[in-house]
Amino acid sequence: MKKLKTTNTDKMKKSTKPEAELLNLLLEENSEVIQAVSKIFRFGWESCHPDTPNFTNKDHLEEEIGDLLCIIKLLCDKGIVDQTAISRYAEFKIEKLRRFSNVKLD
Repeated sequence: MKKLKTTNTDKMKKSTKPEAELLNLLLEENSEVIQAVSKIFRFGWESCHPDTPNFTNKDHLEEEIGDLLCIIKLLCDKGIVDQTAISRYAEFKIEKLRRFSNVKLD
């Protein structure tokens, strides 16, 4: 009998509960960053939600990026991902941006 190919879903089922929870939090925080950026594009950096008149869209983006960085730090601290590898890939991305984007980098 032919063995079925292992899928990513099968691999995820083997994750421990804390790993799965952190990965779920990573998904959630990424989506919240996306939503904060969307609000900036729609309403501007200094716009505020009526319920939070002293909390701008920029403040909200900073909060969500902070939450995302927290989850990334936890993933590194738990050994789920490797900080050295992440830093290396970040440097690769900087080089790509220098070559292929209009972003001004020092």
